Amino acid sequence: MKLFAEQALLPGGWARDVLISIAGDGVITEVEVDVVASAASAEGADRVQGPLLPGLSNLHSHAFQRAMAGLTEYRSNPSDSFWTWRELMYCFAALLRPEHLRDIAAQLYVEMLKAGYTGVCEFHYLHHDVDGQRYADPAEMSWQIVEAATQTGIALTHLPVLYRYAGFGPQPAKGGQKRFLHDSDDYADLLQRLHGGLNDPRHRLGIAPHSLRAVTSEMLNHALGVLNTLDRAAPVHIHIAEQILEVEDCLRHCGQRPVAWLFDQMPVDQRWCLVHATHLDDRELNQLARSGAVAGICTTTEANLGDGFFRMQEYLAAGGVFGVGSDSQISVSVVEELRWLEYGQRLLRRERAVLGGTGQGGTPQGGSRHGETQQSVGRRLYENALRGGARAAGRDSGAIAVGKLADLIVLRADVRDGVQEPTGERGDSILDSWLFASNEPRVCDVMVQGQWCIRDGHHRDEQDIALRYQHTLRQLLA
Repeated sequence: MKLFAEQALLPGGWARDVLISIAGDGVITEVEVDVVASAASAEGADRVQGPLLPGLSNLHSHAFQRAMAGLTEYRSNPSDSFWTWRELMYCFAALLRPEHLRDIAAQLYVEMLKAGYTGVCEFHYLHHDVDGQRYADPAEMSWQIVEAATQTGIALTHLPVLYRYAGFGPQPAKGGQKRFLHDSDDYADLLQRLHGGLNDPRHRLGIAPHSLRAVTSEMLNHALGVLNTLDRAAPVHIHIAEQILEVEDCLRHCGQRPVAWLFDQMPVDQRWCLVHATHLDDRELNQLARSGAVAGICTTTEANLGDGFFRMQEYLAAGGVFGVGSDSQISVSVVEELRWLEYGQRLLRRERAVLGGTGQGGTPQGGSRHGETQQSVGRRLYENALRGGARAAGRDSGAIAVGKLADLIVLRADVRDGVQEPTGERGDSILDSWLFASNEPRVCDVMVQGQWCIRDGHHRDEQDIALRYQHTLRQLLA
């Protein structure tokens, strides 16, 4: 397959008249620039109708929460917080059967693709039946997630959650958590079943110890050992410091803050993703930045739950890597995750363009220094999220380059720009106008590993998937 784009975002910056060759396994084999359009047509290239970008991996998702999004926006407690919201979430999780999960996930994954996400890291902890008993196949609920991803075409990094305790101490699990629980041996069996059954080349397996409060260090080490026997490069994700209360509890029980404890006790490196690393001191921030691990930022969920602000400006200055995720699915939008990541920093600092920066090969946006060019905020955010998302997913994606997976999106022209097809000279403003100056859907085509999943803004199965989702919602909300 060959694609021709009048403009595309390559690792070195924006390029004109780009011809991309893609092998049958979905890997990019050649990227040529300044190719005459007639020559591309002669080679049978598919000409895309707008700027071509690498697609993002959504690094943190709880699929089932899509069906409860918008149902908790009332003050249920005089001190409403993440912890009171969690009790409502437990009540909702208790209703779900396997077919419900499949239908919810399929609807969600279509929405993710249409938003510009080409991959998803599913942090999956809804394992057992409503009474906490194992299904006949202990991986039953995981297979529903896999089926939804396979049907929709999104690339799945499946992260079954290891969850055993309600809090540091360890504290016995509560009734609302009974569907989540594994001991070490059962969890190892689950991993082995999934490793043997994930046959789609777009999918891969990792692990997700839920949090330091939900597992012991012995359980965490055992899970890492099992994973390493299956795949030493597989990703490891963990909730780490979302709430001040869990930081304080960790200090009381472990004598250290969560991120500090993790780095002292575990081999944290580039395969790790620390989700909601919201509350870091200076030492922890620099440890995370130097390690190559990914900070998993879920801006809209962290705002919805009142978590707090991540120290993004200092983290990027220290060389840190981040990606974004839709988490609780109250918003499934690349635009909102990145827009409000920047806007949160602006509100905190009362400044503009806080997360803009310098880079190589970008279109100049206001001067240069030492051979570097100024990157716009949108460009810097998007390229960083590409890198972090691909790393967290454990997939060789996130760039239009030889050897990378062809996970690509095409943007529509914005008629307010005054042109039908934005010119290459506009450079970074293509991203900036998408992320900061439009609420209209701009993603028109989406390719995952060489296969088109969205064409002209639509998924081929979206109507059937939406009908099944609506039927499931009626059952759940009856």
